[in-house]
Amino acid sequence: MPATLASRIRVLATDRSNKNDPNDAHSIAIAALRAPRLRAVEAANHVEVLRLLAKRNMDIGSQRQRVICRLHSLFAELAPGGIAKELYVSDADTLMATLKPETPAQQMRFDLVQELLDDVRRLDAQTKASHRRIRVAIKASDTSLTEIYGVGPIHAATLIGYSGDVTRFANRDAYASYNGTAPIEWSSGGRVVHRVSRRGNRKLNHALHMAAITQLRNPGTQGRIYFERKLAEGRTKKEAIRSLTRQISNSVYRQLLLDAQ
Repeated sequence: MPATLASRIRVLATDRSNKNDPNDAHSIAIAALRAPRLRAVEAANHVEVLRLLAKRNMDIGSQRQRVICRLHSLFAELAPGGIAKELYVSDADTLMATLKPETPAQQMRFDLVQELLDDVRRLDAQTKASHRRIRVAIKASDTSLTEIYGVGPIHAATLIGYSGDVTRFANRDAYASYNGTAPIEWSSGGRVVHRVSRRGNRKLNHALHMAAITQLRNPGTQGRIYFERKLAEGRTKKEAIRSLTRQISNSVYRQLLLDAQ
């Protein structure tokens, strides 16, 4: 039951705005009787497996990024300039071999860096294991999403897992609205304009955006050709990327429908 729908019914249909268990149960019962297009509860299937694997992979990545940021901060205090670029464990080990702590504070920073580097090694191993599990699960799903240029097993797991049952979307426009690639109208005083949407499922939106960026980085791809055509029409680079992301959303919707048949 969508929380917004239950809240709206609780306020408008029952005159009971207080949120408690009896009022919630009443509003949900009214919504179940009167809302014609509520999603049916279904048993967990392979889509749920891919969603769990995708979320776990994102959690590992987020945790690793936090550790890396902390390492950059400590290295900047241990050595002038620290490590200016992307931090690799091998580069960190090389720098650590040249450091000789002289004060108790420096020694503590040195020890913390060693602990954080161990955390990075552990997270790197978990990332590799996560990728292996996702590749196996994607192969077992027999999806055609990986036929789209720029959509590998990791992004395919995100797209399948967070899209859910694609047949619940009336058309590709409804799917684009759900994943945030459809622009929203922002008009005033007779002037009709559209702006980038901040709504929708941001995990889906990120996966679609990364697929677009992958296509742009490789000359000769259909995405790159489409992007350059939009630039020639006078679009800005950001507008062209958004248009390309929407086209990829349409392709993903089409492939998900084919897989569902």
